[in-house]
Amino acid sequence: MSLNWYPGHMHKASKEMIEVLPMVNLVVEVLDARIPFSSSNPFIQNLCTDKPRIKILNKCDLADPAITKIWQDYYEQQDNTKTMALDLQHSDPSKQVIDLINNLVPQKEGRNTLVMVTGIPNVGKSSLINSLAGRHIAKTGNEPAITKGQQRINLRNGIMLLDTPGILWPKIENPNSSYRLGTTGAIKNTAVSYEDIAYFAADFLLQQYPDLLRERFNVSQLPTTEIELLEIIGAQRGCLRSGGQVDLERVSTIFINELRAGTLGTISFETPEVIDTELQHVEVLKAEKAEREKARLEKAAARRKKAKANRK
Repeated sequence: MSLNWYPGHMHKASKEMIEVLPMVNLVVEVLDARIPFSSSNPFIQNLCTDKPRIKILNKCDLADPAITKIWQDYYEQQDNTKTMALDLQHSDPSKQVIDLINNLVPQKEGRNTLVMVTGIPNVGKSSLINSLAGRHIAKTGNEPAITKGQQRINLRNGIMLLDTPGILWPKIENPNSSYRLGTTGAIKNTAVSYEDIAYFAADFLLQQYPDLLRERFNVSQLPTTEIELLEIIGAQRGCLRSGGQVDLERVSTIFINELRAGTLGTISFETPEVIDTELQHVEVLKAEKAEREKARLEKAAARRKKAKANRK
């Protein structure tokens, strides 16, 4: 699946982040605990290599806790990086976050610590801002692309927050990351096909979380394919067309919305080991594409050379 959703304000926000970064003392990146790698913007990673960083794995109540711990250990092996697993919708972690900020960047008298808060759309960044501010400052909503421009929030405790819009990146090279972003709701629903991401999610759950499927849908013997699973769920939920055929679009929407809400259980879609394997595959595909492009250019050059020779 190829995702093409990069609104104009995201391009503008990227340029503004580059301009302000020299003044930033610390970067807080909010990730989706279910997809920590896929929800981490490589643009931000490349920009902030020399800055102290806090990676907040939000929505940890929806993620597999054992895998969240693996990701925290993985990230904390990186220089200048600390992590926190949080549920920003149901808890107020403001004191812990502020204490960690002050620990990583001790305050200087008469100067605010400028903290850039970043994250992809719909990951909970604005919820974190409001928690730290103790009041409703940033717009929140259960859909991506709510925040449109930078804003500064003075916490009046020596910390100044820089709230940035949730930005994706123009090209997502790992196809599985595209599916994971669509499945967890980081992309507007109008830019993805519910059926596409439901097939992806159903196939993944059949392989990795079969017990959750058995319990949720009361199925003792699971099918072997994702479409069979969706047809079983569709029949249970009455998603039928005339003639008794399952309405796959309707059941896909129900299935994905239940998954996003955590109704199916705590689920994580990737581990560091899985990501390493996928990235190696991406590099192979890129090399193959480069070879094909090289061969195409060589053939075109040979044709031009031959045509030039024939004209003489």
